[in-house]
Amino acid sequence: MRLLCAPAEVGRMNEQDTLRVVLYGQAGADDRASAGAALRNDIRRARLGPTRRAWDLISIAMSAMAADAAGSRSQSPDGWTREFEMEIAVAEPTFWNGAAAPLADALAFLTTDRWRFRFIAGGAAPTPPAEAFRPPESSVVLLSGGLDSLSGAIDLAAQGNRPVAVSKTVRGDAAKQIDFASRIGGGLRHFQLNDNASVPGPEDTSQRARSIIFLAFGILIATSLKPYRTGGDLPLYVCENGFIAVNPPLTGSRIGSLSTRTAHPYFLRLFQDVLDAAKIGVQIRTPYAIKTKGEMLKECADQKLLTELAATSTSCGRFQRFNYRHCGRCVPCQVRRAAFLAWGKGDPTEYVFEPLGRDDHDHAGFDDVRSVGMALAAVKGGSFDEWLGSALSWPRLDQRDELKDMLRRGLAELGALHVKHGVK
Repeated sequence: MRLLCAPAEVGRMNEQDTLRVVLYGQAGADDRASAGAALRNDIRRARLGPTRRAWDLISIAMSAMAADAAGSRSQSPDGWTREFEMEIAVAEPTFWNGAAAPLADALAFLTTDRWRFRFIAGGAAPTPPAEAFRPPESSVVLLSGGLDSLSGAIDLAAQGNRPVAVSKTVRGDAAKQIDFASRIGGGLRHFQLNDNASVPGPEDTSQRARSIIFLAFGILIATSLKPYRTGGDLPLYVCENGFIAVNPPLTGSRIGSLSTRTAHPYFLRLFQDVLDAAKIGVQIRTPYAIKTKGEMLKECADQKLLTELAATSTSCGRFQRFNYRHCGRCVPCQVRRAAFLAWGKGDPTEYVFEPLGRDDHDHAGFDDVRSVGMALAAVKGGSFDEWLGSALSWPRLDQRDELKDMLRRGLAELGALHVKHGVK
């Protein structure tokens, strides 16, 4: 699939066999896509002054989001792997063409697709305002509305670190993002941003590229902060538990759509390489890379606040599908429920499918419940190493032994949940 992603001023609106993605504007025709229509105005109203390369990274990330939505996996030769040929307008095409290969490698790992990039002039990198507002905070934390990012932000504030909270606005989570930011540490400065990617026709729902836009938003804000201007690596905190970050395939068939890599340590390492090559002085930090979700909850520095807010957080992979309620049976819901059980505080979350031990399609017979059960049975009947397989075989993984131990503990948390519900 070929895409040309550029502001409307670049022209070239109707090239054959090419999806035209209008960046920072409206599509203008039913057969075009668009992304970032409101973003420049949002940053301008806030009087922020991000760097040119941070803007370029936003253009790249939004283009990837549009491609991810427009590319139908069902029409690929193997029913999953897509091929994208991306032409993207940026402010510094010479630099980005030199970084095209590592960027393609990072996205290929993230989405399990094949990517090729070519960068052209004409990108939208607004001139910072003469009197740009430089927030004084010295770090950024991604605040999704999920339980992990909530717990992590609470920890940072309790440690005396007052990060700027950055969110991608998501339907069903926007209000809780605002609420969380307002209550953590007496109130964190908070920016909610959206790529608003829109494509013609039905959208692919696998959304494997989504973490690149989360990171790009964080980097956009990080390069606007006052301490960034003094040099050094400004921290961008990604607070995700290690079990979900690695997300080992529970069974041999859970590859592709069922094994996301949103915060996988290998992807983050590849993406950090791109940032370093671009001399974007932002360091991605993952303080919970070797913690399970249950351990995050038990060790949170402000138990009172976490107890008050935890049940209102979002974990479900099908949250919108069930009218903004947790299904209770998908893998993220099971990890959430297992974490609450390990925490020992009780779980007041209302789940659509509560009794996992019920043997029918909606409960114990559901694919995700069955997959967790099969993983537990495989470890019990064989060995943990056999079940783990090649999940940690990627190069340049730090703390490999610690990651392995964490995955063992995370699987044990899921095992306790299945025992409680009598899943067989």
